[in-house]
Amino acid sequence: MGAVIKTKKTQTVLMGTLGILVFLAVWQIAVLVTRFGTIFPTPFEVLSGMAKAVVEPIGKTTLLGHVGISLSRVLVGYILSSIAGALVGLVMGASKLGKAVLNPIFNIIKPIPGIAWIPLAILWFGTGNTTIYFIIFVGGFAQMVMNTMAGAENVSQELIGVARVLGLKKNRIFLTIVLPSCVPYIFSGLQVSLSTSWMAVLAAEMITATSGCGWLILSGMQSGNMVNNVMGMISIGIVGLVLASFMRIMERRLCSWKERGQ
Repeated sequence: MGAVIKTKKTQTVLMGTLGILVFLAVWQIAVLVTRFGTIFPTPFEVLSGMAKAVVEPIGKTTLLGHVGISLSRVLVGYILSSIAGALVGLVMGASKLGKAVLNPIFNIIKPIPGIAWIPLAILWFGTGNTTIYFIIFVGGFAQMVMNTMAGAENVSQELIGVARVLGLKKNRIFLTIVLPSCVPYIFSGLQVSLSTSWMAVLAAEMITATSGCGWLILSGMQSGNMVNNVMGMISIGIVGLVLASFMRIMERRLCSWKERGQ
């Protein structure tokens, strides 16, 4: 069984590598034989530019520095939105009164994308990091609320009934039944929220920042340097892939009890 799983993983890696190589080949051919090459760099130019940007600064810092700045901003806003979203979701999902009070407000805020808050955020907080944190917070908050609320609402009522018959108090029922049942839903929310938070920081950096991956793309556009532009885009994609993979690994490890129980 282990050998079969290892073989499948190897095949997945090989097919993924082949897909990347085909993409680079098509990119190279398109640049060389079409008018696309007049406005777009070759893969070699981008990769060599990235290697150079690792040691030479672009603006205030190097490429890795810009990635690190964006990640640090995401970390702050993401943690705040995850905690607040999970708490609000639990209140709305586990309490009829809480849902009655909070649901109308949440349904108004939910459809508004994080980027729409940028003008107000600048008025409230200026153009510093606080505005970026706020945009990230708004971007991830709704996903956490919806997933956590779904988890709290789907708790087995039979288990809760048995717990009440056995004399468990409300706080014990919440800690031993409701909260554990919500964990898989919370992890789903964390994954989606992380993606939206990463997109939100890029949008915010394009408007209010002087560093980060979003700023790198904007500076490339303003200076006509497409290499910088594409470097920023590739950095975004790689970091997004790493973050999503990390969250999936954490979910498998921390929620393995759920998989065994199915």
